Amino acid sequence: MPDQISIVRADSALWEQYDALAARSYGHPVGDVARLRPHADIRVAVRDGRVIAGGLGLLVPQFFGGAPVPSALLAAGCVAPEERGARLSVDMVAERLRPLRDQGAVLSAVWTTSSGYIRRLGWEAAAPVFAWSVAAEDLRRAFGRPSVPVEHGRTSETDALQRRLAGKWNGALQRPEWWPGWLDSKHQLTTYRFGPPHSPSGVLSFAMQRSERHGMNLTVHDFWAADEETACALMAFLGSHHTRVADIRFRRTVLPPYPLLLHRLHRYRVTAEAWHPWMLRVLDVEAAVRLRGWPSDVDFKMPVEVESDSGDGWDRYLLEVSDGAGRLRPARAAGEVRLTRRQVAVWYAGGYRSAASAHLAGVSARSGEALTRLVRATTDQEPWLPDHF
Repeated sequence: MPDQISIVRADSALWEQYDALAARSYGHPVGDVARLRPHADIRVAVRDGRVIAGGLGLLVPQFFGGAPVPSALLAAGCVAPEERGARLSVDMVAERLRPLRDQGAVLSAVWTTSSGYIRRLGWEAAAPVFAWSVAAEDLRRAFGRPSVPVEHGRTSETDALQRRLAGKWNGALQRPEWWPGWLDSKHQLTTYRFGPPHSPSGVLSFAMQRSERHGMNLTVHDFWAADEETACALMAFLGSHHTRVADIRFRRTVLPPYPLLLHRLHRYRVTAEAWHPWMLRVLDVEAAVRLRGWPSDVDFKMPVEVESDSGDGWDRYLLEVSDGAGRLRPARAAGEVRLTRRQVAVWYAGGYRSAASAHLAGVSARSGEALTRLVRATTDQEPWLPDHF
């Protein structure tokens, strides 16, 4: 990095420059630069008093195996167009991570269209991501009327329900208290709760905008259900908007990865659109294994090899999982399974749903039995990150 460039935490004056730079770099104003300012660690690169790069960092836990693991969420990163191509972004990523790692982050998650670039820095996609669109009339026909009570408004009980349900997936955020308010202000969301008033079983949030021709466009931003009956009630409620809304749109990765539409629609006229995936990086593999939740019925010890941080060798460990706890400690024995840093991220998130998928993704193992045991340790929950940042 050139000596004349310094990467620092943004004060008010530098923040204003970063806000303007983000708008210029993205081609439109980036509202989160202002909205997330009270909650984020903002780092900027400065040359001669001028901000030439910047980005937000948030310390928010992600659930893995039912346990919240401290994660560094990176957002709104940008480099001035005239400064690109000089590896400044690589230095920016390192400096944005450093304070969050100091605060305890052992993972990092990011949404980016530059998946190839961020992959070279150690992140990997844990699961495919889709946005869905289905005719409101098809939902109405398939799901009828809501079978559980529906009331308007978000409450502390719905927030508690969301956090509880998030713990059933690998990668979902343990939303901080300010998160729902940020979402509502950003997207102008309307929220409904389903089930008993003081013990809701579902929460649904969506945004509506006037269509260019007639009626409204409806985009779902939150879809949380504790059981099948409630999930069907959410779908039925969306279908009840058929007189004003032609298609119900589920924002990318908002619809949980279960086959509700597949099993219920009379005609499967669903549009799925692939989007850039969320990417995960394990910053501290030993701490990440220790802090993660593990299935209580898994009990094994296995020597494994993990690509070193520098990428020029392999570190040997003994992985132990027993009684719902995991431990990774240095060892001398050669590993039965060898994983790159990126493969560790996918395995950690439960992204390899079988030994066959791990094998085809390049995970090296001495035997199929060893690879099967390793994969089964993280596949009790599916990877799903419905939040965007």
